[in-house]
Amino acid sequence: MSAPSSSPRAESFPAHTPAASQVFVTALSQGPLTRLELARRAGLSPAAVTKAVRPLIEAGYLAESADDESRPALGRPASLVRVDGGRALFLGVKVTGDEVIGVLTDLCCRVLVARHLPLPDRRPQAVLATLADLTQELLAEADGLGVHVVGAGVAVSGDVDRARGLVRYSPFLEWREVPLAELAAMTTGLPVTVDNDVRALTVAEQWFGAGVGLSDFALVTVGAGIGCGLVVHGRVVAGAHGVAGEIGHVTVDPAGPLCHCGNRGCVEAVAGEAAIVDRVRRATGTEVADAAEAAALAHQGVAAAQEAYARAGEAIGRGIATVANLLGPERVIISGEGLAAYDLFAEQIRDSFAAAAFGSAARCDVRTRPLPFEEWARGAAASAIQSFIGQSRNGPSSAGPSATAPLLAGQPATAGGPRP
Repeated sequence: MSAPSSSPRAESFPAHTPAASQVFVTALSQGPLTRLELARRAGLSPAAVTKAVRPLIEAGYLAESADDESRPALGRPASLVRVDGGRALFLGVKVTGDEVIGVLTDLCCRVLVARHLPLPDRRPQAVLATLADLTQELLAEADGLGVHVVGAGVAVSGDVDRARGLVRYSPFLEWREVPLAELAAMTTGLPVTVDNDVRALTVAEQWFGAGVGLSDFALVTVGAGIGCGLVVHGRVVAGAHGVAGEIGHVTVDPAGPLCHCGNRGCVEAVAGEAAIVDRVRRATGTEVADAAEAAALAHQGVAAAQEAYARAGEAIGRGIATVANLLGPERVIISGEGLAAYDLFAEQIRDSFAAAAFGSAARCDVRTRPLPFEEWARGAAASAIQSFIGQSRNGPSSAGPSATAPLLAGQPATAGGPRP
């Protein structure tokens, strides 16, 4: 078979049953696996796995190879089922307040190329123009690989309706009611999935990161904002209105500083980088430019700066405890650009969490995982991969009890397609 062009084209994923999708996702996130182990982890019978993998192997999405390390004393080695990551390519884009980060990934969400472009103008038209330039750069890189780019994901902060591809409100971009999936699809010529940036990063962590194999975990991001992605019973939870997990807007001090959401004393109003910088400025009477300067003052022993970070740590710890008390996750992963100053408030986060967590919720595994913005763009690609896998079926999965099955249930529509 000749190598396909990397130019965008419509392509359907050949998993037409819940079982086939379930088998593929299990192989993607936990493979390579023998068929027997694949059946066990997917909650399916060996016969169902054999039926499910056949069209996926024929279409080139799965491959089978001998596992020489498992060779018994007599007989043939076991065969391992794995995803052929080179079968399809995806674009992932993270939009920040001052730059657009893009990655080209394979089907296993391995980053092949990363690009950063400055964003001097945050208006939607300017962002789309930058997105067009970034897409062309990444498609040019894909040309040499001879593999189709079949989808793109775009991640932005704020209130995002993934099902409609609509950015309802993004405070850092100052956007309201922007139909980004539709506009980005027209710009790129690709099917586009738009999601909240923390939720997209949570998808990547569930399938490819620190959440692999966990049924219940939370991802808390600290930095310009305080975000939280939730996985409950194997499903990334958005809630009825798309804002589940917004611990940044949990009130920890009713008399605290005003938050951009209109309330007072939110976790983000105390622990977001802008809040920390503002508190250090007011307390020291000096012109602190950004979070890096605030952290430098704290490291130099300036008491007011150290107090600002201590207060931030207490707020974050209470926010994490709220998640642990309500949902009882097995693990909470702390990430985000704010981890650059983690040593300044790590103790306060731990102590505040321990004090506020109820009973056995305090046994939750709280760990840090520094992730650069390229990983957030990778999260957008993971959302695109998730949509691509789930596009061939609708409705909840009946494939079995595996934690990955619900993640594909009720997949949102994606906007756009190849240009005519």
